[in-house]
Amino acid sequence: MNKVIIIGSGIGGLATAARLNAKGYDVSIYESSNETGGKIHSFNMDNYRFDAGPSLFTLPHLVDELFYLLKEDPRKFFNYKKKEVHCKYFWNDGVKLTAYSNMDKFLDEVNEKLDVSHEVMKNYLDRSQKKYELSEPIFLKKSLHKFSSYFSKHTLKALFSFLKFDINKTLNDTNEKYLKEPHLVQLYNRYATYNGSNPYETSGIMSLIQHLESHFGTWIPDNGMVQISKSITRLLEEKGVKIYLNSNVEEILIGNRKAQGVILNGKKIMSDYVVSNMDVFFTYEKLLKSYKMPKRVNKSERSSSALIFYWGIKKSFDQLDLHNILFSDDYRDEFESIFQKGKISNDPTVYINITSKDIPGDAPKGCENWFVMVNAPYDSEQSWNDITARLKKIIIKKINRSLHTNIEEYIQVEKVYTPQTIETKTQSFKGALYGTSSNSKLSAFLRHPNFSTNLKNLFFCGGSVHPGGGIPLCMLSAKIVSDQLKDLSNA
Repeated sequence: MNKVIIIGSGIGGLATAARLNAKGYDVSIYESSNETGGKIHSFNMDNYRFDAGPSLFTLPHLVDELFYLLKEDPRKFFNYKKKEVHCKYFWNDGVKLTAYSNMDKFLDEVNEKLDVSHEVMKNYLDRSQKKYELSEPIFLKKSLHKFSSYFSKHTLKALFSFLKFDINKTLNDTNEKYLKEPHLVQLYNRYATYNGSNPYETSGIMSLIQHLESHFGTWIPDNGMVQISKSITRLLEEKGVKIYLNSNVEEILIGNRKAQGVILNGKKIMSDYVVSNMDVFFTYEKLLKSYKMPKRVNKSERSSSALIFYWGIKKSFDQLDLHNILFSDDYRDEFESIFQKGKISNDPTVYINITSKDIPGDAPKGCENWFVMVNAPYDSEQSWNDITARLKKIIIKKINRSLHTNIEEYIQVEKVYTPQTIETKTQSFKGALYGTSSNSKLSAFLRHPNFSTNLKNLFFCGGSVHPGGGIPLCMLSAKIVSDQLKDLSNA
């Protein structure tokens, strides 16, 4: 039986392990932390529980698929429910908008609150859907770095529909052209943040990202986001995948320009293939020291990071839901501050995630667990203590104005994650949540491939490589990797 070693147990590593186990490989995972999940983790403060990583769950069928591949019912491992409200939006001018999952209800809401017709919205959403349907088979499910990916009917179809992608426009220009209404433009510009990019620079093709919510819905696991990684971990253990925690791989073994295993605590552990789920920058810097780091990894622009306040709030706010956005007045300035100045503006957009809305046990009765986040630049040795103190005052003022409250009176417990914290806890280079940014129209092609071009039997998965960050794309990176190894299950 061919052996595979996977370095790291983020969602990409776990999904790769499941897919390769289903194909008949002997899979071992080596994880430096004391738990699996990578960015998907949680913690408790007093009587509050917080999901500390990704907060948005879309395309749950990608998770379910892993269980079906291994001939298990996913519902025996974990459950989730669909949200009736995707997100609640608040602007400083008093406009409030609820993004309902029911499309007719949402279109009515947009028409009533923003005076935008059903026709305008339908045309925009249909255009985003076409982008998704045309690009998904090529850009998301296949390697962009293999010639074979381009010789298919899907590729030809996409090429003939090239103009529909809006590749030569920015996301902002695309949204202004088709939506015009400023609140809506800002709302749909925010989807650039789903891959840590600037809507005023990233390509208009990124309007397809919203389709994941508007069409497929938003969901929440019964026991929080951390249950995704925990359930897959349990599945793998039951199927014989060996998971070694507190196991810090020191080097990838290379012989005859081929990956042959890893070195752990000075000991060689041999394998037929190696898959790194570690941030690709650190993979080269720490595990492949004898090999030159590709320029696209070393020199590429990093994605945005985040500054996050975790607050236990001794009050319940009926005007909020699971996902909530309090927008800034000057969105362009906000992103210029992040990407050009390495700063956070004085009026940042604030995201509030409250899992206790759907999971009552996450907070004491009558209380809520708030995950309060603003987009931030990657770490470049800014004074994060000073920035945190300044931003806390700004965020509190913004929340108080939007919700007509004095939120500081209700904060019982607090923890803060800065980009430095994120790098330390998740091994994300400079705290960049999505590896490289997608601020170039060619960014999809410039991300590191899912395989080594110089070393045989070495592969890469996770958010720092193709097709990108976030749970769905990390899961698809696992599919791309597994598709490159032959099926041994019937051999």
